[in-house]
Amino acid sequence: MDLPTKLAILADAAKYDASCASSGTTKRNSRKGGLGSTTGSGICHSYTPDGRCVSLLKILLTNYCIYDCLYCINRISSDVRRARFTAEEVVRLTLDFYRRNYIEGLFLSSGIIRNPDYTMERVVAVARTLRTEHKFRGYIHLKTIPEASQELIAEAGRWADRISINIELPTKIALEELAPQKNFARTEAAMSGIKARIIEAKAAKQKFAPAGQSTQMIVGATDASDAIILQQASSLYAKQKLKRVYYSAFSPIPDASTKLPLIAPPLVREHRLYQADWLVRFYGFKADELTTNTAPNLDLTIDPKLSWALRHRHLFPIDLNKAPREMLLRVPGLGTKSVERIVRVRRWHKLRLDDLPRLHLSLKKVMPFVITADYNSANLAIDRADLAQRIRPAKQLDLFGVESSVLTGQL
Repeated sequence: MDLPTKLAILADAAKYDASCASSGTTKRNSRKGGLGSTTGSGICHSYTPDGRCVSLLKILLTNYCIYDCLYCINRISSDVRRARFTAEEVVRLTLDFYRRNYIEGLFLSSGIIRNPDYTMERVVAVARTLRTEHKFRGYIHLKTIPEASQELIAEAGRWADRISINIELPTKIALEELAPQKNFARTEAAMSGIKARIIEAKAAKQKFAPAGQSTQMIVGATDASDAIILQQASSLYAKQKLKRVYYSAFSPIPDASTKLPLIAPPLVREHRLYQADWLVRFYGFKADELTTNTAPNLDLTIDPKLSWALRHRHLFPIDLNKAPREMLLRVPGLGTKSVERIVRVRRWHKLRLDDLPRLHLSLKKVMPFVITADYNSANLAIDRADLAQRIRPAKQLDLFGVESSVLTGQL
């Protein structure tokens, strides 16, 4: 098989892994495909530790796998066309694309060949060769295998900027049923080992996966609710100090098991989970605040912050001139940067309603929940349903579930 054919197969096979992707990359979208397309395969976008968005060559070393995970198109029982790169071919492709300025780095994952250690050795060999023989200084993200030896995972962290291990499913029971060769405890143990090495490297001022570690959970392959998914993500952030948890909507595959759903979940559900994840990480929300016992799944029609505010209408309105920072962060339409601007400005003069547009705030979102020096939303006689309708974005979510709140951070 020639190299372009391998590239076509193994770039396409890598598109199901969302753990290197980034939201807010619609400006990079090429509607006709190509290397800059976020909708096709071959290129993904990620962020470096200093905040730069970089384009990565996103491929698998091979789409052959000895595991039989029922949700995976590359499982051993799947009837798909197989291909395999050598380590030297991946190195050559990376350098060729890099020199042409198509990419700024590499995202490399793989199916399991023979056994985890055999596979991990070849993944590590790619990164080691790029760094030592070719002095490659681009960004490298390696997908590691939890069953591989800790020594190999440790070496991966020496050469890679970020490493990740996919937890795949939010519960141990679901993983045992759909991916019998994988083990929930081993995955968490491998994550703990990576976390310990990152901490040790920082203390010793050495380099080990400086961009941290991430993981991915598949959404909609089981009946796990958003509440369960968010609780697992929150636990991983707390215990493993992950940089990101990525959510990937389940995609139905050919010759699928009867244990899997026939229809993919709406992509907007994936989008709402990302928004909720953002609230937990940066806005001070707890995972169990964003859902309820009677409604364990996030509302698909409005964002989770607005949904929470409507359920807790008694806490509003919030006085922008007096409220503490943690309460300002809970006001729909106020992002972290907006809150910082409000706190800074109100030290010098009282905020009035006409000041809000100058702070780049959406009056449509903010007005029903705030008090300013010349305005009090408590005087608005609007019920919950009417309020939700008034604040709901006029423009519906597109196919990818992207709306302006993701790009601006104004949840």
